[in-house]
Amino acid sequence: MRAMAGLTALLALGACAGVQDQIARDAARATVRPVLAERFPGVPLEAASDCVIDNASAGEITRLALAAGQPVVSPETGALVVEIATRPETIRCLATDGLAPFLR
Repeated sequence: MRAMAGLTALLALGACAGVQDQIARDAARATVRPVLAERFPGVPLEAASDCVIDNASAGEITRLALAAGQPVVSPETGALVVEIATRPETIRCLATDGLAPFLR
């Protein structure tokens, strides 16, 4: 019985972690989109923000999510978004998932 209760608790914690991760990613997207719109005009924001978030570390996602509560994007946060957006992995993502539909 105790093993079952422990397993149930672990599964509940895992589910909470998944929900927390999604909430953080959504908040981070709210920070990323205006920076992308300003620094990379014309880029498809939904796909580009997904590429940036998918190539950010957990710590970077946390920083971006916390910045979502600020009235304006700080220069440091803008620089972080640009840093992530210009990584080779992010550029590959943009080329295959973000811009490819517009190049056809």
